[in-house]
Amino acid sequence: MRSKYTIFLVFVVALVIIEKENNIISRVSDKLTPRQTPQTPLYPNGSVSVLLTQNGSYSSLSELDPAFKRLKNRLENYALQFLHQVDNERSNPRKHILLMATTRTGSSFVGEFFNQQGSNMFYLFEPLWHVERMVTFEARGANAVAASIVYRDILQQLFLCDLHVLEHFISPLPEHHITPSLFRRGSSRSLCEDPVCTPFVKKTFEKYHCKNRRCGPLNLTLAAESCLSKQHRAIKTVRVRQLESLRPLLEDSRLQMKIIQLVRDPRAILASRMVAFSSKYENWKKWAVNGEVPIEDEEVQKLKGNCENIRLSAEVGLRQPSWLKARYMLVRYEDIARYPMQKAAEMYRFTGIPFTRQVKEWILKNTQGSKESGGVYSTKKNSSEQFEKWRFRMPYQLAQVVQKVCGPAMELFGYKLIEDPMILTNRSISLLEEKVFHFTYL
Repeated sequence: MRSKYTIFLVFVVALVIIEKENNIISRVSDKLTPRQTPQTPLYPNGSVSVLLTQNGSYSSLSELDPAFKRLKNRLENYALQFLHQVDNERSNPRKHILLMATTRTGSSFVGEFFNQQGSNMFYLFEPLWHVERMVTFEARGANAVAASIVYRDILQQLFLCDLHVLEHFISPLPEHHITPSLFRRGSSRSLCEDPVCTPFVKKTFEKYHCKNRRCGPLNLTLAAESCLSKQHRAIKTVRVRQLESLRPLLEDSRLQMKIIQLVRDPRAILASRMVAFSSKYENWKKWAVNGEVPIEDEEVQKLKGNCENIRLSAEVGLRQPSWLKARYMLVRYEDIARYPMQKAAEMYRFTGIPFTRQVKEWILKNTQGSKESGGVYSTKKNSSEQFEKWRFRMPYQLAQVVQKVCGPAMELFGYKLIEDPMILTNRSISLLEEKVFHFTYL
């Protein structure tokens, strides 16, 4: 906004200079205009108000005067257009939304709430995936701090529409800012619509191609221009561990940040990961069979660390410090699954963005799916049944381990602990406390 006011100031100064020049020209023209009668011309050809210019050509002051007036009118029009744009942005300022989650919390499904908003939204699906693959960070210690800084700085550039920052992490490296390798490109409507969708190129393989139309490899320059043209921007990520690391983004005057933290019952998360990432959860599957879980095992401690990160971030957000005032919202996946339209409306109210007909229609269409619809990454859910499926595939012994290492987080978010294996599979007994998280809407 500061740069826009600088441009406006330049317009004003230019108008003042032009006005002064115009007055000077008028006065000079008046002085040069002859007081003699037409019968006594000052020059042989009868022209009295001429100036000798380069190459021997002549330009009349009376011709320059209208030219300056036209330039002045043009600058005045630009100034009026600028003021109109400023008024529009004041009444409906650009919003930058970060959907912050962990894997298997339903973040792909919830991200679609913003992806489907319409032509005013630029949405990116997991752009930090490329960074995580290119730069290896440990989950704890100094490396975790370094990771949070890198992720934060890249998010900042992406919210400012500098998509070229991703070129350092995409493999193979883009050529002339063009790549067929952007992760889950097809999950972003903005990257699959005109003018970003360039003509299809034969024999170019794009793993994460657009779903509903054939496009050429992604031109990151065109994508950046599309981003700049949109009223609002949203990014979904499961790679930010600590909310407090994002504070510089919330204090950046160029950004109007809104953070939505999505959480889910840790028992359900583990059950879902054991299916979606089967090869990485071999130990958990072994423990599920033999019933013995070494609590000090690295995998168990990793789960504990994840729960602690989620809890600590939520505690910061719920305290609503000054830098987060009216900028943070906590949502449980289970509440979205039960009341998708209501929760989507609340999220849109929180962000201050219109809850469009396109979003409502998408929610109605994609929350009434059959039991067989979609795969592990599907955004089509039978919401009323989906969120409790884990109760019938997780052994009670694993549920107890999760409760032991994630108890504080479960208590904060309102997930009930169970002490009887019969309760686990009794769907008539809810494992959710009816909990209300209070937020400030501005």
